[in-house]
Amino acid sequence: MTDAVTDRNLALEAVRVTEAAAVAAMAHLGGGDERAADEAAVKAMMDSLDTLMVDGTVRMGEGEEGEVEDLYTGQKLGTGGAPKADVAVLALEGKSIIARGGYNALSVIALAQDGGFMSVPNIYMEKIAVGPGLPQDVVDLDADPAENLAALAKAKKVKVSDLVVCMLDRPRHAQIVTKVREAGARIRLILDGDVSGVVATALPGAGVDIFLGSGRATQGVLAAAALRGLGGQMQSRLIVRNEDETARLRKAGVTDPHHKYGLTDMAAGNVTFAATGVTTGPMLSGVQFPGRGMATTHSLVVRSKTLTLRYIEGHHHVSKLSRRS
Repeated sequence: MTDAVTDRNLALEAVRVTEAAAVAAMAHLGGGDERAADEAAVKAMMDSLDTLMVDGTVRMGEGEEGEVEDLYTGQKLGTGGAPKADVAVLALEGKSIIARGGYNALSVIALAQDGGFMSVPNIYMEKIAVGPGLPQDVVDLDADPAENLAALAKAKKVKVSDLVVCMLDRPRHAQIVTKVREAGARIRLILDGDVSGVVATALPGAGVDIFLGSGRATQGVLAAAALRGLGGQMQSRLIVRNEDETARLRKAGVTDPHHKYGLTDMAAGNVTFAATGVTTGPMLSGVQFPGRGMATTHSLVVRSKTLTLRYIEGHHHVSKLSRRS
């Protein structure tokens, strides 16, 4: 991923991949079947990835080999040949969202130069992220929420009470919620989708100043890829809950499971990030079916090389999006 024309072409191809997955997933809106929605998105994404002109390897995906059929860590993707690329994918972020007919589901992919993405088991990780235009390391994963909020407010020249903190609505975050409220900041709890929560910190008008909390490592790497192109900052640390996860990390070559990762530890080199809205959220509008076999999609694509953010509206013949029956 070094040639400029190749980079630009891959950016558009990446969007094509997420568009196909998003349309396939949207067909299962409100159906109550998370598995069916996810399988449809994965199948459509694999169709599109089969024609992607890269020699790609999944570094962070839906699971490990043997756990899932497709998009597993280590799987080879694309047509082969140059360029070599690392791939991070989440065919459907928000399976439960689609199943219940909810808000803010996405299809996401990121591409990097060979060796660019962190590759670890998809266990949980702590995360903290802020947007662009701030002093380096203005917040720190090891600091108390009140300290981070005070530092962020000072850097933004606002009051702590003006800040909005985004995190997943999970019981494990109860202590963080309490500390944020005690500090005086506002909170936006999201049901699913910590990729969108992290990315929102760097999008103008999204109304999120900082992301706190824990989520899966795949979502962490994807979010880091987006922030590379948006100028944000992020830190993370893996959460090891049992001996099985310790063994999986050791097998993956992780010698220090308590290491604090920076943005470029998770996503280095030239990085392309693309996301398509499945259902409408603060970042993107969802898939619409206006009739006559058509679908309308809304996507964004980010390139770290140029720090470019583009929004793309696509109009598709649904029958042409997937080659598999």
